[in-house]
Amino acid sequence: MRRLKIVAAVLAACFLIPPVAGAQEKAVPRSQAEIQLSFSPLVQQTHGSVVNVYAERVVERRASPFAGDPFFEQFFGQRFPNRTEKQRSLGSGVIVEDNGTIVTNNHVIDGADEIKVALSDGREFPVSVVLKDARLDLAVLKIDARGTFQPMKIGNSDTAAVGDLVLAIGNPFGVGQTVTSGIVSGLARNQVTEGDFGFFIQTDASINPGNSGGALMNMNGELIGINTAIFSRGGGSNGIGFAIPSNLVKVFLAAADAGAKSFERPYVGASFDPVTSDVAEALGLDRPLGALVVRVVEGGPADKAGLKPGQVIVSVNGVPVEHPDALGYRLTTAGLGVAAELGVLENGKPKTIELALESAPETVPRDERVLLGRSPFAGARVANLSPKMAYELQMPTESTGVVITGFEDGSTAERLGFARGDIVVAVNGVSVDSTRQLSDIAASDPGFWRVELERNGQRIRQIFR
Repeated sequence: MRRLKIVAAVLAACFLIPPVAGAQEKAVPRSQAEIQLSFSPLVQQTHGSVVNVYAERVVERRASPFAGDPFFEQFFGQRFPNRTEKQRSLGSGVIVEDNGTIVTNNHVIDGADEIKVALSDGREFPVSVVLKDARLDLAVLKIDARGTFQPMKIGNSDTAAVGDLVLAIGNPFGVGQTVTSGIVSGLARNQVTEGDFGFFIQTDASINPGNSGGALMNMNGELIGINTAIFSRGGGSNGIGFAIPSNLVKVFLAAADAGAKSFERPYVGASFDPVTSDVAEALGLDRPLGALVVRVVEGGPADKAGLKPGQVIVSVNGVPVEHPDALGYRLTTAGLGVAAELGVLENGKPKTIELALESAPETVPRDERVLLGRSPFAGARVANLSPKMAYELQMPTESTGVVITGFEDGSTAERLGFARGDIVVAVNGVSVDSTRQLSDIAASDPGFWRVELERNGQRIRQIFR
């Protein structure tokens, strides 16, 4: 009997899982009574904080394929006027402040002319957009009505651990408010969306179209994520959903409350690559983890801090960094105007570097102008690139030169295939350093144009006559 007790004690010790730092101690169900416990009290406590978001936009449809064609309309007139129609989209949102402040996904309300929310008790209100950011896919809305609303407490997403029970609340497929349960099935997931943000909580709680912007909630009734994406081949849930961590939501919400017109992430002045197995072996690392420094901009924050190509950043303020996207997330959630402590490996030896977290600067005047003349650039809007300008255009902040920011309607440049974000490197063998210089070149008429561009990091050469 004593031997059996010893064996039982050893088995129990083997299956004990140490709690995550800062998190409450957790345990698996140990009895039939515990298995029959219900989420209902937790849902009743929090469901009033989750709203349905209705976004309506007016779009113009061409009545004829020739509508808008200057040549056709010159001879035949606009006989086929364009018609407009309304498009509606449905998503979810979470009330996070008792004054009616709501957090949702940017893609839920993007381009909307009118936005309304419906509360769980059936009341509907118009809302205003306070702040939105396509790269983070977050938006803050404010209910246009006086009153006190039921907010959901924002938790610390860093305490979430794989295996934690979670609830997802939203309005899938427009059927009405729905609650699904699951677990946290992964952390620090990247390459999930097309934006430049890549740090998500993965869950197997069912998330479907219409759940976007809804709450991912822990067992304390706290918001730990905003549901934003699903992995699906057929449009429905396949058991893999992703949520934006609540710690990023906190930083974004603080910017909105401070009256920011746009959300700024820290400017590092360096570019990074993932640490692959081959890179780890070459650098003498025991495993592929961290962000490899590949380029440092002279005079930028990284340069001033002493970062060098070949170093690997493995932590920020003591928190491990899994990949370059995780580095960006950790620096963003640390906030602007502070210094972050970076754990760095150099030649296999650890060291600590202090990095000042600053806004992207406008190092050169942008000098935006529209190019004229009979050149291939006619009708293109261009600007001088600075880290701030590059950030606004969603380009690498270390980019330099003259960039195309847009086009006039019906412009020659757009028709010839130039694109927003193209960097004009050289024209007819002459390097382009400023918008003034490019404007002078465009005003000339050499009759032959050899243009060199940089597009998405690739060099493109084109000839126009």
